[in-house]
Amino acid sequence: MLMTDPLFDLSGKIALVTGTSRGLGQYFARALARAGADITITSRNRQTLEPFVEEIRALGRRSFSVELDVRDFDSIRRAVAAVEEHFGRIDILVNNAGCNIRKPALDVTWEDWNTVLDTNLRGSFFVAQAVARGMIRRGYGRIINIGSVTSIFGYAGLAPYGASRGGIRQLTMSLADDWGRHGITVNCLAPGWFRTDQNTALYENEAWVNYLTDRIPAKRPGLPDDLDGAIVFLASESSRYITGQTLLVDGGISTGATRITA
Repeated sequence: MLMTDPLFDLSGKIALVTGTSRGLGQYFARALARAGADITITSRNRQTLEPFVEEIRALGRRSFSVELDVRDFDSIRRAVAAVEEHFGRIDILVNNAGCNIRKPALDVTWEDWNTVLDTNLRGSFFVAQAVARGMIRRGYGRIINIGSVTSIFGYAGLAPYGASRGGIRQLTMSLADDWGRHGITVNCLAPGWFRTDQNTALYENEAWVNYLTDRIPAKRPGLPDDLDGAIVFLASESSRYITGQTLLVDGGISTGATRITA
């Protein structure tokens, strides 16, 4: 079903969503497709994407897959060129590809740090840079960087990840200032604690889930489709005068609220 409100209708738009082999990237792609956008999906292994390509096509949208390793500058350039050749342009970029290594700070290695920062922060910047060149020529674009509640809160065991997501928040503001005059908005969508394939083990710990839930005003962890409205909003005309912002979708955990008991 396509959106009927023109402010949220993405019909005719071309979206590139990075990191769509699993997890939230697939939910973002589905939401944009249901709003009318044609979708390019990416992974380091293109063959794994074919079932998802067919799923997007079954929604009535055109879909295309490309191989992309965001830690490889040449791979970024090849992927963006392939999308522009196939679809002619990129209107919407969802900078979703990312990774996490959970370790106590004293156990983080040089390689751990580089893996997380090179993927989440450096990769996001250079994908945005490559896509923005075409957007600038056309005078239009929507760039959505995927951040995290860790961009504003510190969590033990997440030092490299939190640093990378804090960097994404700052990067979003800088790029918004840089490219706003070209008709490009740059915003950050920052999820809170969500159940995904990547963190299944955490949610198998009932005590941890209860601890987390007690600190979320909405009283539950997020589900991936809780992000559908936010991603469509930031990709659509409804957010045309919003740029450089971080939209937290976290059930309210970023309020810092705690329950006071007698």
